[in-house]
Amino acid sequence: MNSDLEIAGDPLAIPHLLPPAPAHPATVADFAGLIRELAADRAAWAPLVRYDPTLRWYHRLRTGPGYEVWLLSWLPGQGSGRHDHGRSFGVFGVLAGELTEHSGTKRVLSRGTVRVFAPGYVHEVVNDGLEPVVSVHVYAPGLTEMPQHCSMGPAVERNVAQQTPA
Repeated sequence: MNSDLEIAGDPLAIPHLLPPAPAHPATVADFAGLIRELAADRAAWAPLVRYDPTLRWYHRLRTGPGYEVWLLSWLPGQGSGRHDHGRSFGVFGVLAGELTEHSGTKRVLSRGTVRVFAPGYVHEVVNDGLEPVVSVHVYAPGLTEMPQHCSMGPAVERNVAQQTPA
């Protein structure tokens, strides 16, 4: 170290010493952080929420290079059906209420819970409660497919898949 070099004031105030702030999230941790930021800013998402008694409601909040963010509402009894997200991985979080995820095991996801899943991960998400639920979902790359899976059980699904032309 040079003993003849001294910095006066706040060295972090010198722009070239700071790494550039990322314009968009790029890692799973960044996407989870984005969900936590959204959860903390209820004023930003709550006015956008709508509830549809016939279908789950959804609204794309934003897109960026290689990802998109969706806001969803779930009335009691509404669910996604068993599905995967094709080649996209995802991060989702519960902003209000409580969801149940079925993926071979049952998980109750309460407000503040954030889940990460890999491409091809098969699950079903349902509002099993009595109150409406709001969740936020990030998909990277952006969601282009959401194949539905039958609910007959893994052994039957394998047999059906083997008999179905690709």
